[in-house]
Amino acid sequence: MHAITDWLAGLSGPVVYAVVAALVFCEDALFFGFVLPGETAVVLGGVLASQHHASVYWLALAVVLAAIAGDSVGYEVGHHFGPRILATRPLHRHQDRIADAQVLIRRRGPAAVFLGRFIAFFRATMPALAGASHMRYRTFLLFNALGGLAWGVGFTLLGYFAGSAYTRVEHTVGRALALALAAVVIAALTAWHLRRRRAHQEVGDSRQSAAGDRRDTP
Repeated sequence: MHAITDWLAGLSGPVVYAVVAALVFCEDALFFGFVLPGETAVVLGGVLASQHHASVYWLALAVVLAAIAGDSVGYEVGHHFGPRILATRPLHRHQDRIADAQVLIRRRGPAAVFLGRFIAFFRATMPALAGASHMRYRTFLLFNALGGLAWGVGFTLLGYFAGSAYTRVEHTVGRALALALAAVVIAALTAWHLRRRRAHQEVGDSRQSAAGDRRDTP
């Protein structure tokens, strides 16, 4: 993953739009998000835009269109292949989280498509699950477009303003302090991500333990 992000950081011009859009599309259409979350590519693209390697407006447009198109392909995959897609290798190890996504669809309906756009695992799997549940495509497309617009513009601007803020700090207090502040932010984000993963693991362990207790009960 670090090799991919380092490579992204060296891009400029139309290549930025093409690569970021391709990663966003593949995350939703081909479950590529298990390798590199699309939001990481989008934020990096926003940072590059803040450094004048690309236009933030064209980047946001490319991200939104790629998100909507990728989700639509994911929907068709789920609609035509149904439960078979859930047995594929990338998804086989995440049955508990898939069950959570299916519960979210049953409870929230099409709103789950919008909400899932902002959660990494759900973003990669929700379109296929919506298709497998035979949600009407028109309904799916509406909430998919709303989620893609909010997510695409939001994370592009997040990267853009983060990159601009770093540049201002560097000019004001010097490169060393700017790097130190960036390191603190990265460490905090990493700690938050690890805590979230640990929480998911604990939930999964508790479910397995509860299931085992039910099997052992005469």
